[in-house]
Formats: sequence, C-alpha cells, structure tokens
Amino acid sequence: MMSDTDIKSAVQRQIYQAVGHDSDEFKSFRQDMLRLYNGEKLGNEREGRSQVVLTEVRDTIEYAMPQLMDIFGTAEFTRFVPRGPEDIRAADQATTLVNWSFHSINPGFRILHDFVKDSLLFGMGVVKAYWQDNTKVMTEEYSGLTEDELAALLTNQNIEVLEQDVDDATDSAAYSVKLRVTVPDGTVVIENVPPEEFLFPPGTKSLETAQFICHRTIKTATELLDAGYDPDVVGRMAQASREADEEHQDRHTSIDGGDLNDPVDESMTPIEVAECYTYMDADGDGRAELRRIVMIGNSEIVENDPWDVLPFAVLSPILMPHRMVGQGLAEMVADIQTMKTTLFRNVLDNVYATNNYRVQAVEGQVNLDDLLDNRPNSVVRVRAPGMVQNMPVGQLPPQAYNMLGYLDEIRDQRSGFSKASMGLDPDALQSTTAAAVNATIQAGQAKVMMIARTFAETGIKDLAKLLLHLCTKHLTGPQVVRINGGFEMIDPAEISGDYDVEATVGLGTGRQDQKLVTLNQILAKQEQILQQFGLDNGVVTLESYVRTLQKITEMGGLKNSADYFAWNDQIAEMIAQRSAESQDDQTSPEMIKIQQDMQIEREKIQLEQEIEREKAQMEIDLEREKLAATLAIRREEMAMEAQLREQALLAGDNVSTNLPRA
Repeated sequence: MMSDTDIKSAVQRQIYQAVGHDSDEFKSFRQDMLRLYNGEKLGNEREGRSQVVLTEVRDTIEYAMPQLMDIFGTAEFTRFVPRGPEDIRAADQATTLVNWSFHSINPGFRILHDFVKDSLLFGMGVVKAYWQDNTKVMTEEYSGLTEDELAALLTNQNIEVLEQDVDDATDSAAYSVKLRVTVPDGTVVIENVPPEEFLFPPGTKSLETAQFICHRTIKTATELLDAGYDPDVVGRMAQASREADEEHQDRHTSIDGGDLNDPVDESMTPIEVAECYTYMDADGDGRAELRRIVMIGNSEIVENDPWDVLPFAVLSPILMPHRMVGQGLAEMVADIQTMKTTLFRNVLDNVYATNNYRVQAVEGQVNLDDLLDNRPNSVVRVRAPGMVQNMPVGQLPPQAYNMLGYLDEIRDQRSGFSKASMGLDPDALQSTTAAAVNATIQAGQAKVMMIARTFAETGIKDLAKLLLHLCTKHLTGPQVVRINGGFEMIDPAEISGDYDVEATVGLGTGRQDQKLVTLNQILAKQEQILQQFGLDNGVVTLESYVRTLQKITEMGGLKNSADYFAWNDQIAEMIAQRSAESQDDQTSPEMIKIQQDMQIEREKIQLEQEIEREKAQMEIDLEREKLAATLAIRREEMAMEAQLREQALLAGDNVSTNLPRA
C-alpha cells in the first residue's frame, strides 16, 4: 500500500507537470484570444496614425452564440432514448429529471452560455457537476412521552439527545427530551470551470482516457472552514500562503511596513486548493483505481477517497484528433482581425490625408500667418500667383477595398457563421423560389450544423449522463418535478438501466418548417389510427397523441404546452375509466353519426388550413420577388455612386453623389 507521503509526492509531481504544460501551451494563447476579443491594441501602433482595432473575433463569436443557444438553450436541452419498449417510461422520467436539475435546480441558461462561449473563444469549455450535501440541523423538544414512545423516537440514528428528564409522580413515567435532529439534504450543483483552472498533463488525448485531472482554485480560509476542513490545517496553510512569496512582500510593502495586498481580515486569506482526480494503486492490489484527492496549499492532503466518475464535461467546437483541446472560432479568425485592422487603418489614414491635405508654399512669397488660418473664406496673401499649391495625396488602389470584402468571405467560410447561415444575406434573396432560398440557407448552415452536432455528441451528452448518475445515486425518495407548466412525481429509484442520449439539433426556418410539416403528418396518422381502431389499438396511445400536440405547441414558441394539452396519471386513469364505460355505446347509431360529423368537420378544417398555407406562401414569394428587385436596383445605384466617387477622388474634386433612391 502507498503511504500518505508517497501519495502526496505523486500528486504534487502530477500537479507540477500539469501546471507547466498549461503555461507552456495554453496560457499565452488564452491571453491572446481574450485581447483580440476585447479589441485591445495590436502593439504596432504609430503616433499620428490610425489606431482603430476591428473586432472580427468578438463579432464572429457573438454572431454564433444566438444560433447555438437557440439549439441547446431550450427547456429540454437533451433527451434519453430507451433501448427497448420496456424502457420508454423510465427514459422519459430520466429526461424529465435531468432537464429539471439543469434548468430548475441550477441556472441552466447561464451555465450553457458560458460553456459554449468558453469553447468558441478558447477552444475548450468545461463544466463541473457534483453532489453538494446541505445537511440541516434542528433542535426539537418533546414532553409527556411514554417509555415506548421515547424508545421508538431514539431508534432514528440522526437524533442526538441533548437533555432528558422524567416525571415519575404519576403511575406511568412521562419523559421530556430535547433533541438535535440531523436531516440529510443535498442538491446537484453545476458550475462553469474557467479554462485556466482546468489542468491536465501533456499527452492527454481526451477526458475519457485522462490519467490525471486537476481543478485548481483559490479559496479563502473562511470558505475552507465552512467546507468542514480542520481549523489547524487551514490556519497553517493560511500562514504559509501569507509568507510564501518574499519578493511579493517586498514589492508591495508600504512605508510603514504593512503589506498593501494583505487581506483586511486573516479569515479572507487566499489559499490554493487543488482538487485532483488521478488513477493510482493506493491499496496495493496491483490495479490503479480512480481517486479524488484534495490538497490545500500544495502540501496538505485533506481528502483522499475512491471515486466513481470524473465530474467534468468538456466542449470544443472543432475537435482535434488525439488532443484534449480543440479549435475555437476565435483561433480561426484571429489573423483575419489583424489583416483587416491593418488594411482599415491604411484606408482611414488615406481618408485623413485626403481631407486634411498638405500644401507647398514658396519661401518668402507667402504670408505664413494667412496660410495657417483655416477659417472659411479667409484670404492668403501671396506675392505672385501659384505660390501656394496642394500637395498630391496618393490614392489607395481599388484592390485595397476589394480585399476587405474578400477577408469577410474568408471569415465566413472558416467559421460558417454568416448572414447566409441566418438567412439574412441579400444576395441569397435573389433566388425567388422558396426551394432555392432554403437551399442557399442550408448550404451556409453546413458548418454550423457540424459544430452543433459536435457539441451534442460530446460535452452535452457527457453532461446529461453525469447529471443522471448524480440524481439516481444521491436523490432519495420521489421528487416533485415541474415540467411543461405542470407537476410530475418521479422516483429516481425506478430509473435504472442504460439509455442512449439524444441532443436535438436543428437550425434555421427551413428545418423548423420541415419538422412542423412532419409532426402534422404524424398527428394526422395518429388521429386516423385512434379513430379507426380506438384507444386500445396497441400502436398509438392517447398519451403519445398528446405529446405530439405538446411538441407542435412548443415549436410554435409557446413554452407551457401543458396549458393547452395536459397529460398526467390522473388524466390517464379518467380516460381509461370513461373508455371502459362507453365501450358498449361506440356502435350505437348516434355515436356513429357523431363520429362521421367530426370526420367531416376535421377534413373541412384541414382543407381551409391548406388553402391558407398556400395563400401565405404565395404572399411570401411575391414579397421576396419585390425585395430582390429593390435590392438589385439599390446595388446598381451603389455601383454608380462608387464609380462617381472614385472618379472624383482621382480628379482631386470634392464631389458628392445624391442619386435618387429606389
């Protein structure tokens, strides 16, 4: 068996390797990406020249965020799929439980937002999910208890007797007690992990094959005490933390000898905490097991326990084979930002030079005071004509302006997030048919779909499985879960087995329309089967019919679909009872007549809806043609304006073009 000293030495060595690996390969990269996102100066600025910085990195990321958040930021960010018919209900309950823990117990939208944004900016986003015990301690007092009642009360292991008294003045003794009751409680906690706090050694290919993962944070002495750590150990680590860096002390010492960065209260002293997950043979059986080891101050191990799963999920937009960290959108467009900034600075400098041109004057032949007076209509006194002339300013070639547009095309091709992917590109609207427009939009969404699929199959799926594991392991007893505007009772103990995880991925209006069409077709078939074969047909249940209606309602933008189509166990029992009672009446002439009338009315409504859809589509096509024509005219106007402006600039004249607008 490994001794405590051996374990400490092994963990310290692994932390050292992971910290060095992060500093060598990722730290400077993250800093560069953050500077580009914030639009900070490039470092090559010259005094008197343009210093503007374009924000291609930020624009690309912020353009991508709404599309990706629209996919996963819904009330059901993931779904469990049963492996067999017997697992359908359990898989639905697992889906409900996981989405409830993500959105209701935790701030799901904000967690997902930072998860995705870290991955786009740094190439890797990390979340951590774990169970946090929130044990409640209460004091209760009882009086007039019999001996049997007291004995039954004290059988609870979570009860501690603080005071006890007996009154034997009566025939039967009466007991009075004061108890401390400990109520076990807890919750699933999901938190974002900054990439700089997530450490792993060189050569780590993936989270699944990682031999060592460390979450290194800074906590105060008070936070460690609240977590239940030994006060003596925390005190030693706090003292060591304050005395660790002599250079820091010298640099930040005030005149009176005090440390300028010392915390006001020693209880707020920052202490480094390393939560490590490593494989080692601690018990000497010849097999390495996963262990969770918590070390504070890089010298004291305060926790050392066997563990079952890594509590992390990692997200990367573009996966790199055999590497933990993939590529982000920021890295893909970083050079585009530098090149566009350089070109745009040259354009601005040229415009400034053109608007604020220099002049040449013959020495001694010009009144310099008059020349320096820039008031409108001011007079410049010269001894002879031609003593003052404008100095020519070189004009940028048209290729410089074309290059700016070309760089935009490269950015869109690299990232996949552009106006075309959102269906907002005016050029795409020149295709006047709906099929052509949808084809253009879907072509622009190819890379977007790839990133979304990568998210769904990696980090999102891993997070869903981790949440289900935590819920089924720690939650005790049935849980009242709010879903679709209603409440459902779910017992985690009944959720057993292995399920597939499915993250719904769909983008754009075209795909949304296709889904709605498909769902309406499914709904029509379900209605046909229910009408022809009844509720006990073995193919379509009334519950599946209601779920389809709820899905259509949700895709229409209404969140609480249960407000429109409700379903629960009570409704199911009521429907079954009514069906049994009216089974004999289904063949009556009156019932047949009612069913026929309902069928006729339903077909009438469907026909009217089809007519309305065709009418709406015709109006959309007409508006699209009008917009395409307007855009074509406007494009020609802009080309003429640009040509006139270029001719004017070449001639040195200040000519404005005011062509009539279409």
